[in-house]
Amino acid sequence: MLVGITGGIGSGKTTVANLFSQFENIEVYHADDEAKKLMNTSETIRERIIEEFSDEAYLEEGLNRPFLAKIVFEQKEKLKILNNIVHPEVYKHLNEFVNFHNDKEYILYENAILFENGSHKICDKIISVSVPQDIRVERVMKRDGVSKKAVLSRIKNQWLDIKKTIQSHYLIVNMDLELVKEEVLKIHNKLT
Repeated sequence: MLVGITGGIGSGKTTVANLFSQFENIEVYHADDEAKKLMNTSETIRERIIEEFSDEAYLEEGLNRPFLAKIVFEQKEKLKILNNIVHPEVYKHLNEFVNFHNDKEYILYENAILFENGSHKICDKIISVSVPQDIRVERVMKRDGVSKKAVLSRIKNQWLDIKKTIQSHYLIVNMDLELVKEEVLKIHNKLT
């Protein structure tokens, strides 16, 4: 079974996904982390990104993230192009991961843009992680050292929480860590 977990930037979905990783009978696939790795290791992705965004997209040490981020968060159509380059390779990698771990009760598939890129269609169940926007903005500013304007720009490229929530099977409000831990256990028990 493939269980998607998503939430807007700064919602704490990675923290929640990491709480699920305590269970030995599941595996967690972090799509954002794997996409970052693939953007540095896949020749297919590298060639297509350079073709679309120029040689500046890569430095000697790898992907020029600030250069690409500035482009894609200011130009929605460029974000769509980047996603169309990266996501097919991530799907291939996810399928390999799922097949490798076919002995597990379920794979938790953490993906920030699960709905936005259509990944929800391959999931058997979906968990949304939510928190008020002002808290999300604060968390991201602190975590990434970016301005409020930069965070709001990223947020506007994602679906509203309510749109995700009504299409999800489970909702975790990430305000209190102890309550979140209880919810994670309840959801895990239902899934298994």
